[in-house]
Amino acid sequence: MFLVDKPKGLTSARVVERIKKKFNVKAGHTGTLDPLATGLLVVLTGKFTKNASLFLKLDKAYEVKAVLGVETDTFDSEGKVLRRNDNEVAREELERVLKEFSGDIWQTPPSFSAKKMAGQKAYQLARKGIRVDIPPKKVSIYSLELKEFQFPYFTITCEVSSGFYVRSLAHDIGGKLGVGATVVEVRRTRVGPYHVEEAKGLEEILGLAIPP
Repeated sequence: MFLVDKPKGLTSARVVERIKKKFNVKAGHTGTLDPLATGLLVVLTGKFTKNASLFLKLDKAYEVKAVLGVETDTFDSEGKVLRRNDNEVAREELERVLKEFSGDIWQTPPSFSAKKMAGQKAYQLARKGIRVDIPPKKVSIYSLELKEFQFPYFTITCEVSSGFYVRSLAHDIGGKLGVGATVVEVRRTRVGPYHVEEAKGLEEILGLAIPP
């Protein structure tokens, strides 16, 4: 098992491919991180890949930076801008809305996500211009804290259940505020009992000399 601190700009699949090639092993990750995101990516190798489903069910923790007043089709800054809103939001308004996101909630994954729809990943359909109606799913928020606010940017930390989309969380926060919001940075800090502080950078891992 490798605990990888995924760099920004790489897909999770590409990280796995590089580890496979370097160590000549079967490998797979246990939960996708978007190319935009950094942080903890758990990669299993060899016979241990059979345990992937166990890791998928683990709770996660994230630090998320988002910008108010912008909506995109991907719910993050790499997508196409759909709407802009210049109305200012006070810290008190944001804190009030954040209190609504606690416990079990219904959440709709982004159209541009790895969610499987009709045998294809949703983002593959969305890129073809095919309308994707993903049904909402019940997920859980165990903690949600506002760390920084400097309008129009805000940073939150959250501990959530498996299957949770932080891009959808930011989008829904913006919707309740009436101005829209989109993610600009995501960092996964924990997967179950594993913390990003225990992880190594991808290049450091690829430099390891592991005996067969």
